[in-house]
Amino acid sequence: MKKKVLLRGLFGIPTGIAIGYVITVMMSAFWGDGSYYPCVPAFVDAMGSEIRAVVVQTVLCGLVGMVYAAGSVVWEVDRWSLAGQTAAYFLITLGSVLPVAYAAYWMERSVAGVLGYVAIFCAIFAGIWIFQYLGWRAKINRINKKIALDK
Repeated sequence: MKKKVLLRGLFGIPTGIAIGYVITVMMSAFWGDGSYYPCVPAFVDAMGSEIRAVVVQTVLCGLVGMVYAAGSVVWEVDRWSLAGQTAAYFLITLGSVLPVAYAAYWMERSVAGVLGYVAIFCAIFAGIWIFQYLGWRAKINRINKKIALDK
């Protein structure tokens, strides 16, 4: 299990970086003025330069990707219920992304900003979870039908 966590974590680093980059492109396209903004301006100010902010944000995105990927092993803990697996993965992912989002100024630095970010996170998490659940349920139903036909 430790080896699986480590390998998944390592493969999650470039995925986190790629997702972080895509998000900066989308944010620049939707809210920018025709320019590319690799980081939130407040984060650039806090880091002292744009390149330092980009490097730090890249590392942070890699770390988040690593945690998400490594944490996915909870879905393979058969002795846990689906609710337990979901709760564990939710806490693991929120516990990694929330401090990074705060540090990188991806949210307003206030109680309302944190609560808003958590609400958005919960909505996205729930949407992805429901989509995945329905997909797996459909796949299991197809397998069960095939088994029933083979009898």
